[in-house]
Amino acid sequence: MSDRDDKPRSAGRIRLVLAEDSLLLREGLVRLFAEAGFETVAAYGDAEALLADVASARPDVAVLDVRMPPTFRDEGVRAALDLRRRHPEIGILLLSQYVEETYAVELLAAGESGVGYLLKDRLASLDELQDAVTRIAGGGTVLDEQVVRHLLGRRRDPLSTLTARERDVIALMAEGRTNAGIAAQLVVGTGAIEKHVSSIFSKLGLDDSGTDHRRVLAVLAWLQAS
Repeated sequence: MSDRDDKPRSAGRIRLVLAEDSLLLREGLVRLFAEAGFETVAAYGDAEALLADVASARPDVAVLDVRMPPTFRDEGVRAALDLRRRHPEIGILLLSQYVEETYAVELLAAGESGVGYLLKDRLASLDELQDAVTRIAGGGTVLDEQVVRHLLGRRRDPLSTLTARERDVIALMAEGRTNAGIAAQLVVGTGAIEKHVSSIFSKLGLDDSGTDHRRVLAVLAWLQAS
């Protein structure tokens, strides 16, 4: 039987796996975790490699960046969701510069224990990192306050960050107009409308997945809010 099953564990017995695409950051994190008393049993340059090897690595906590190859959008947090479904006993720490709304809400809304989301730039000390990993390994939840405010704010009103012109554009999108039709209505160039539409997609968290029609999803969000 493993330590995880029958004994309380000190920080020195917590085993980590790490997925971070930047070699310098990856090696730096391995050293930081060692200084904090943890054992990094494997470090990977992408989330898929972590998922493929995690069963044999047998970690207590998986630490993942949010944006990793190949698209650098949300691979890390989607891998975290997959990991939670396949290995619910493994704690998950998202350690990133970014707040990814859509999948992060899904991960946190499940109410599972042993989950954390911290922003790299806001980690103040090694003690803070050590405390977070130890709490997650023990089944606790650790969230940066900026992550909480950001996610709650987006959940309350996903359209609140749109500019006045972007609201004009999405309202015309809801009328079924093409980018060229919107440009003619607003007496601007089509290129300007394309930039506004791209910004709308970004603010609403509508990444180009290849399977969803982002224009329809944006209009639906607008109609629901209206």
